[in-house]
Amino acid sequence: MTTTTHILTTFEESLQALRADALMMASLADRNFENARKGIFERDEDWCNTVIADDEEIDVLEVQIDQRGIALMLKFHPMASDLRNVVSTMKLSVNLERIADQSVNIARRGRRLLNHPPVDEVAGLEPIFRFAGMMLKDAIRAYAESDSTLARSLKERDKELDRFNRDYAEQLTALMAQHTERIPCYMDLIFIARFLERVGDQSKNVGEDTVFAISNVETRHVHSS
Repeated sequence: MTTTTHILTTFEESLQALRADALMMASLADRNFENARKGIFERDEDWCNTVIADDEEIDVLEVQIDQRGIALMLKFHPMASDLRNVVSTMKLSVNLERIADQSVNIARRGRRLLNHPPVDEVAGLEPIFRFAGMMLKDAIRAYAESDSTLARSLKERDKELDRFNRDYAEQLTALMAQHTERIPCYMDLIFIARFLERVGDQSKNVGEDTVFAISNVETRHVHSS
């Protein structure tokens, strides 16, 4: 009985260390996303460069989480909900790394925009940024607090983000015929909106993995009628 308790405590400590790494990675990914936003709206190359430079730290954490997770499974052979918690944390790190990559993509497009005069249409990105940013924050909170209701909400919100992106791209495409000199800027803005849509996709994935970890319910391929 004493041995069983000792093993369980050690597993819990290992799992908490894994989760702590994941939450640190989440904080960094959220910070990079915010810095990318500043780079766009403040037209500040320094913020863009910071996002690109800080991405390496997130990559290192992803590798560390992957290694810790594998080591934990090999050592303790967790079953059922314990195993789902480990796997969902490892998958969280993959999604966070992809979100960080999208922030880098945004920052690079932001630097390209600095080569041109400001265009009013950049303001149309603001609600898309805000919506994607809230999805990211809520995905992290759902994981951290094991909030299944919040996690489930991300799927429908991702569809709304898709509509934001589609409408914005159509608006800019229509303007290209009127302002041919702005086409390079409009293309960068369309790509940035697409990167924001992908942030929403990854946040939705975090929500789906969180639901699975909590309740063993698969929601990835369930379509609403």
